[in-house]
Amino acid sequence: MEELAAYICRELEKEGIETVLSGGSCVQIYSQGKYTSDDIDLIDRYNGGHTKIKNVMLRLGFKEYNRYFVHDDTSLFIEFPRGPLGVGDAPVSEVASKEEETGILKLLTPTDCIKDRLAAYFHWDDLQSLEQAVWVAEQNEYDMKSVQKWAKNEKEIEKFEIFRSRLKK
Repeated sequence: MEELAAYICRELEKEGIETVLSGGSCVQIYSQGKYTSDDIDLIDRYNGGHTKIKNVMLRLGFKEYNRYFVHDDTSLFIEFPRGPLGVGDAPVSEVASKEEETGILKLLTPTDCIKDRLAAYFHWDDLQSLEQAVWVAEQNEYDMKSVQKWAKNEKEIEKFEIFRSRLKK
């Protein structure tokens, strides 16, 4: 998954489109595989345009299927959720990077990955996303104060406290 995502990022970047990995694929990386995802969510950081993305993906041998891109050589679906890059109502300014053989993979930081998962928990009561946030927190260094401040701005401090209490177990 990481090699494929890095390859796509590299090819899009050649066309001036900067994408950042988010969603379940970030959880897969930061949870050391405790969670696995069947799709790769790449956010077009500056909304460079779906047409350019589509052209690159078709050139790489992908086919557009509903809102995904699929390829015969992989079972993974590639999706490009609309930007701008953010978690909840907060924009993301810092991204992490990971060097792969196929290119540089840009992805959410562990802190923003936790916020991304907590956003699903906060807004849709998605308990699986809460669990994913805990897994990421247990496996990585992150900024708890930033997560708490963000949760307060999202007006979800009570659910944040549930997240924090899960970490103490």
